[in-house]
Amino acid sequence: MSDLREVLARELTGARTRTLQLTDHDDPELLRQHTPLLSPLVWDLAHIGQQEELWLLRGGDSACPGLLPSGVEALYDAFRQPRAVRSRLPLLPPVEARAFCAEVRGRVLDRLDRFGADDDPFDVAMVASHEQQHDETMLQALNLRPGPPLLGAGAPLPPGRPGVAGGSVLVPGGEFVLGVDAADEPFSLDNERPAHVVDVPAFRIGRVPVTTAEFAAFVADGGYATPRWWSERGWAHRVEAGLVRPQFWGADGTRTRFGVVEALPPDEPVQHVTYFEAEAYAAWAGATGAVPPGARLPTEVEWEKAAVWDPSTGRRRRFPWGSAEPTPALANLGGAALRPAPVGAYPAGASAYGAEQLMGDVWEWTSSPFRPWPGFRPMRYADYSAPFFGGDHRVLRGGSWAVGPSILRPSFRNWDHPVRRQLFAGFRLAWPVEGSA
Repeated sequence: MSDLREVLARELTGARTRTLQLTDHDDPELLRQHTPLLSPLVWDLAHIGQQEELWLLRGGDSACPGLLPSGVEALYDAFRQPRAVRSRLPLLPPVEARAFCAEVRGRVLDRLDRFGADDDPFDVAMVASHEQQHDETMLQALNLRPGPPLLGAGAPLPPGRPGVAGGSVLVPGGEFVLGVDAADEPFSLDNERPAHVVDVPAFRIGRVPVTTAEFAAFVADGGYATPRWWSERGWAHRVEAGLVRPQFWGADGTRTRFGVVEALPPDEPVQHVTYFEAEAYAAWAGATGAVPPGARLPTEVEWEKAAVWDPSTGRRRRFPWGSAEPTPALANLGGAALRPAPVGAYPAGASAYGAEQLMGDVWEWTSSPFRPWPGFRPMRYADYSAPFFGGDHRVLRGGSWAVGPSILRPSFRNWDHPVRRQLFAGFRLAWPVEGSA
């Protein structure tokens, strides 16, 4: 039990270190809201503490009095307070939000010292995952912030390899185990469960995600001005939103990243594109000969099989490369780089089929709507997934460079509206295999 306590305390501490780094700015920076899609950082900060207190000190019982008055606590209810209005709420000032989070954390660590067999470690892991997810959304907000850089240029990354962009690998047809069970991944979230067998026809999938240079060719060829490449909904959104290139790209071949203006890196995975842009690129690339015909986005089931199934053993791997925990030699995670790594940077992180960079770098849009797996049962935080099933969401897989490595699994399912661009999201292509059903 002492080892488990240490692991849980380390997870909480690691998440809090990131949070404090991302909110270590003057008060005006924390109070500012850069887009209606994302909260001011001071809201995220206090919300993190409020959720930690609710789940780890009050057992999820919102009727039980907490450290904050009920009227103040209600300001941090994500379902009652839409993001667009949060900057206008009477939020805790930054100094009070920090003090509240510190008080909650001190009490939680004291409780961990008394952690026993009747306590559920899943609650602690869920709270750490929640904080790490908010750290990523805070990075999204900081990326939208105008003005001089606050975070610097980011940590160095390994070089890529030539000759991998545009390539694909074969995933033969057959059954595999989709999803996970608590026995194998005790900290997995409800939408990842339960494990079940599915039969997937053969397909090919991109060895690496689509690069900036590949997507730039679509832009240069008039892809944003040609309706035939777009779905009806995608074209309507492109026109309404005035999209002409990925977010943060300039017309002069530069991009702005966390306030740093730099040349577009040709070998990085493209990011900050909507599902509709990814879908249009696939149609263009397959029709114009940029890639073989029939290009499309993979389903999330195809993505997961390419990532985890080992045909030589007939079993899932825990990660694409095997059972070893993620390291900087295997994947770009944790947020320090502030950008994706060039394609080909992590050959040791390849899956059994040879697909690379499935974990980290960019979230990858899939063609799948967000639905529960058969046998789905909500976890203690019942509103984590269920309210979003059946809505207009597409699933993203694989995590981005901004995701905390300890919370990410190949079974992890992210979801968002197909029009979102502030995400650190890109995509890879897939193709049908002739003769497969």
